Amino acid sequence: MFEFLTPAFWVAVGQIILIDILLGGDNAVVIALACRGLPPKQRKLGIIYGTAGAIILRVILIAFALALLAIPYLKLVGGILLVWIGVKLLMPQDDHDDHSNIASSDKLWGAVKTVIVADLVMSVDNVLAIAGAAESAGQHQLPLVIFGLLVSIPIIVAGSQIVLKLMDRFPIIITLGAMLLGWIAGQMIFTDPGVKPHLPDSKTWEYAAAATGALLVLALGKGVAARRSSPASTESA
Repeated sequence: MFEFLTPAFWVAVGQIILIDILLGGDNAVVIALACRGLPPKQRKLGIIYGTAGAIILRVILIAFALALLAIPYLKLVGGILLVWIGVKLLMPQDDHDDHSNIASSDKLWGAVKTVIVADLVMSVDNVLAIAGAAESAGQHQLPLVIFGLLVSIPIIVAGSQIVLKLMDRFPIIITLGAMLLGWIAGQMIFTDPGVKPHLPDSKTWEYAAAATGALLVLALGKGVAARRSSPASTESA
């Protein structure tokens, strides 16, 4: 019970909320596109039911992910994937990166199904990052995940436009979020059951690995972004 009052628990909650905002930005767009063909009176129901179904499905996936992370070397693979996701987060958004392939429906349950399926396809990064963040809190991981997701739902659905404007105005938010993914990746790799026996058993080394992951994401992300925006790459494109 008292673990809910520890700083580690609330740090993990904050990480989950930030991750869901950063990586869930597309969710509000998908919901809007899937429900755009509904009659006005049904749009609100489509948004509520679709979001609820997507969140329930995500909690189930994260529950499986928390169990799977105990398999040797799976955290290593997941950590590498999180580094790639963090680097991708620092890339400039392409103008052609729209959601024109999301089909709308004029039937309520058709729209709900579209929201849930689209969210399932887009949830790999969220699930992996949230599972990694929850592990740092020790026990009560699944309640932590559910609490973090519940807090982030109204932020994503109702406040997505505000969040996006804040990100445009303060790009440091995106940079810090990408570095957070690198931090979690470093912790995941260090605590992998197949890797940990060969590493020093020390919290200092774990924090060093996490900091290395954060700096690696920053360096790779800024480096790749600089190459893409350089005159030579622009001309070749």
